[in-house]
Amino acid sequence: MADEKAALQQNGGHRTDGLARKLDNKAEVLANKAEQHGYKKPKKDDSQPAGGFDETPVPSAPPGYTVKFTFHRANSLPFADINSLSSDPYVLAQLNTKLPMRHKQDPHLRWRTPTIRRSVNPVWNSEWIVANIPASGFALKARIYDEDPADHDDRLGNVHVHVDRIDNHWQDIKEQPFKIKKRMGSKRAYLLRGCAAMFNRNIRMSGDLVVSVEVLGRTESDSGGRVWTVGPCTWSQHFSPMIGWLTCTKEPGEEGGTEKYSFQANQIQLAGPVPSALYHRYVEFKPFIAGMFTSTSLRGWILNRALHHQHARIYNYDRSTVYGSFPTPSRDMTLQFLDLVHYDKGGRIYTYVITLDGQWRFTETGKEFGIDMLSKHTMHSDVNIYVAFSGEFFIRRLKTPHKSGSPEDQTTHPPADVEGGPPESQPPKDPAYYSLVIDNDSGTYRPSAKLLPQLKEYMEHNIPAIKIVTLDCNGDKEKMNKWKTEQRERKKAEGNGRVVIQDDGSSISSSEASDLDAQERLVSGQPKLSRREKMEKKMRIRKKAEERGEKPPEGSMDGETTMEKPNGGPIEQRTRE
Repeated sequence: MADEKAALQQNGGHRTDGLARKLDNKAEVLANKAEQHGYKKPKKDDSQPAGGFDETPVPSAPPGYTVKFTFHRANSLPFADINSLSSDPYVLAQLNTKLPMRHKQDPHLRWRTPTIRRSVNPVWNSEWIVANIPASGFALKARIYDEDPADHDDRLGNVHVHVDRIDNHWQDIKEQPFKIKKRMGSKRAYLLRGCAAMFNRNIRMSGDLVVSVEVLGRTESDSGGRVWTVGPCTWSQHFSPMIGWLTCTKEPGEEGGTEKYSFQANQIQLAGPVPSALYHRYVEFKPFIAGMFTSTSLRGWILNRALHHQHARIYNYDRSTVYGSFPTPSRDMTLQFLDLVHYDKGGRIYTYVITLDGQWRFTETGKEFGIDMLSKHTMHSDVNIYVAFSGEFFIRRLKTPHKSGSPEDQTTHPPADVEGGPPESQPPKDPAYYSLVIDNDSGTYRPSAKLLPQLKEYMEHNIPAIKIVTLDCNGDKEKMNKWKTEQRERKKAEGNGRVVIQDDGSSISSSEASDLDAQERLVSGQPKLSRREKMEKKMRIRKKAEERGEKPPEGSMDGETTMEKPNGGPIEQRTRE
């Protein structure tokens, strides 16, 4: 033993090196014996990369309880904005239970309230209903942030609500104030509030978050192995004019109006539960993919952070973000979805992801996009390892909406021109006129075609009164490619005569809008307007306004370029507050 130790030290080794060699030799001996007795190591299936559909079942547990959380209000929040001595606060809540997950990488349940502008005493009264919370209780972590789209959201503090056990006789928490912990809050924000408190005794340094928790009863479910969001079905619409210009995507204008560059991202909280079989893992079709999702290498960590940042910019909350909610899935919710996708206007195709908790995220996509990363499912999922489903979808308007049978058996727009809607008139506001064509065309997660019927049933529950057609990207490849080609051709046909206008509340200025118009003419091969042509255009706009007895649009006689509607009317600006 002493000789072996001396030999290891002489060779610069460690005393455990000898033990490792012994274990390695022992393992080799055992492997040889196993092979002699007829055991063969199963061969790895290299025909398909790892990932895709995961058949891991939901852990077994008795049904839990349905609980409603209400975030009422907060008071005495710190000043995150030095100019207005206020904040733009919202609550990001995360719910943890003792239920085992299918995989440790499964995301936690989260909920975000709308943002209240310029207030240190915000009132939300935002409800969150969660099903199957076990009798062993829960831990609710509520983080309060100040929304700052130009930089990063400052944390204003945390609130923790711990409940060890619940049942039908559990005493509810009714509008109880919880002290906001400042330890993780923004030091700058609390410094500003501290300075203000020095000059005003009525300003408190410590704030509260008022929360209610109510047990609604037992969850009607056969299995209590997972929690899910019941409602409400919230939706949000996010705008980015600059990204819209980079990706050549525009938002349709009002009747007779112009279109504007605006990359639009959408989120809809679908009512749970998501079918348990809809469970897919990212596919390792490249060696670096695993590192990108798990951040296990330097390259993977850089890509992971870049995609997280990209997701945050696309689904950015700012003053132009539009919020809304519905108590349960309804016809009005279907109409809101159709409004988010602009009905059947323009032959648009959308990329989507449905998370494990039923959050449906989608943006317009297409081969004409200048930034490829924007249309990828990895970005939409926020680099989540597991999602429920992903693919692409588009909308078609039916010629005979009340005709029985499949929507495939009748004329639709696109590709045909169907009276009573775009491009000649406004779309009908009846969900029965429309068909949602949705597929599993996603190389990132490769959802199983066998689960398309379950996806269809789930979507029919959440967006009722609309006809749904599912396509398998492999089995229906020829039909899918044909239909998508028709969508793209319709988009080209209906995409003429678009101009750029300023979107109120966004980060793009009127001078930048004029620059974008000049860039669009340059890219499309049109000649650049001369100074004389610009002046003549301004004079025509001014003359038309005077003939109608209206005030000439701003910028018609200064150094800025003013756009016209196709009918010669003034440009309408829509405010999203």
